Amino acid sequence: MTSEAAPPPRRRPGGRTGRIRAQVLDAVRAELTERGYDGLSLDGVAARAGVHRATVYRRWRDVGGLLADVLDATGDDDWEPQDTGSLLGDLTALNHENLTAMTAQPSMAAALIAASFRSEEAARGLRRLWEDRYTRCEVVVERAVSRGELPPGTDARRLLVAATAPLYHHLVLLRTEPDPDLPGQAAKAAVLAAFAGAFAGNSADTA
Repeated sequence: MTSEAAPPPRRRPGGRTGRIRAQVLDAVRAELTERGYDGLSLDGVAARAGVHRATVYRRWRDVGGLLADVLDATGDDDWEPQDTGSLLGDLTALNHENLTAMTAQPSMAAALIAASFRSEEAARGLRRLWEDRYTRCEVVVERAVSRGELPPGTDARRLLVAATAPLYHHLVLLRTEPDPDLPGQAAKAAVLAAFAGAFAGNSADTA
């Protein structure tokens, strides 16, 4: 495990600092997908990025700091879930994106999930990223409520987790072969549960 130091602040530095950060984080992604967590080192990242090792040690301190910054940088994008016109379509599209990310060769998403079990800083960074992504996806449920597909008060987070969790269960835990039908099947199951009121209100109300 890495140290418990606070993660680097989320920022978008420009100029030379921004270029160095981009080079280093690109090197981390490449090293992680090619070598795995055990093969990731500050020296290797510095060499691949073409920057002085002292720069990497001073700014990121250790492998955990590098991984946390990669995850924070991922959250700096402008990604939003697709608007297909229906709740089922939106959730299916979201699941297809997740499936593509998890089955890419090499898969950065899978590498970061694996690293999060080995690094506390990476685990914290991954939790921040999940929180960001789920927050952005709440608009899917808001649109469904506006269209009259779901009742007001539907718990967006619980519905989103129910719709996306089967993919990670099959791909990460069971390590089954990717099923192109799974994104739609998981989305449909969550939508049917939502229509039946499974996600009405919060967990305290439905306990």
